[in-house]
Amino acid sequence: MFGIKPWLHAIPCVTKPLHLEELDPDPFAQTQAWMKKSKKAGLPETNAMAVSTVAENGQPSQRMVLLKHLSAERGFIFYTNYGSRKAQELESHPQTSLLFHYHILQRQIRINGPAEKASREESEAYFASRPRSSQLGAWASKQSQVLDSRETFEERYKAVEDRFKDQAVPCPEFWGGIRVIPESFEFWQGRAYRLHDRFVYTRNNDTWDRVRLYP
Repeated sequence: MFGIKPWLHAIPCVTKPLHLEELDPDPFAQTQAWMKKSKKAGLPETNAMAVSTVAENGQPSQRMVLLKHLSAERGFIFYTNYGSRKAQELESHPQTSLLFHYHILQRQIRINGPAEKASREESEAYFASRPRSSQLGAWASKQSQVLDSRETFEERYKAVEDRFKDQAVPCPEFWGGIRVIPESFEFWQGRAYRLHDRFVYTRNNDTWDRVRLYP
């Protein structure tokens, strides 16, 4: 039987109602506040988010990635191989949805908006901050392509390791940031008996309109 981590017992479930006036008028600031509280509660990888894409045939897919930057000026940025399925699908169909889910705190945040490539300067700056092993891994992986064996992948990694021996690992042209520019945010907080609290922010030029939704 799976055990529950001791620290989970110390996290209280949300029982207080959430009122509109308690939310920050800036949805970016509200997102950061909830992420900060989740981190303070001891939840791991509070920057983990699901990214949704859609294929040419209409088939949707999701995957978890790590948010690396969040601001009103630059949007939500994560990094990936531009040859990956998610990057290719976002290239064809830029509209996407992000989801942060903090189950123990009974909270989730959904963000909708178009995606675009981050600037080369942003990608190179972040790549330079990564551990060397991760940099080498980015070069070695043909992300989302068929791999005949684990050994082939390890051989590619060793070849890249030899190629860049005793020198800095440059950022590959096929690797970089994806920026999601929010058009709407939804903040959901669980309550007993499914009487949840749910609020949506919608962009209105340079401001954000806020409304409560039925749960």
